[in-house]
Amino acid sequence: MKFIERKLMAQIAVLVFALSLVSGFAAGQTSEPGSKPEAMAASAQMAKPATDKLDINTATKDQLKALPGIGDAYSQKIIDGRPYRAKNELVQKKIIPQATYEKCKDLIIAKQPKTAAPAPK
Repeated sequence: MKFIERKLMAQIAVLVFALSLVSGFAAGQTSEPGSKPEAMAASAQMAKPATDKLDINTATKDQLKALPGIGDAYSQKIIDGRPYRAKNELVQKKIIPQATYEKCKDLIIAKQPKTAAPAPK
């Protein structure tokens, strides 16, 4: 009887291990293809590359309002003060206060418009 009990316990242990693996994989998947679980989406947003920064020279008012510390008034002032050569001009031109700039400086960039090549003579 002891041999049968050990064999049964080993089979149960293997079954529990297999079920835990399957449930772990199922938890990582969503019902919609291409959508991310909330935890993955949050971590991906925190690790944005520099190319995903918001360009203050081309951003819409709604995009600017989504920045921390920027509301209706500041977003309109940013738009009215365009173009910017550097993002720190927001403080230099007194568009936003230094404290507000500190909150959003890692999320913005001031891209320069591409100039057309000079025409051949």
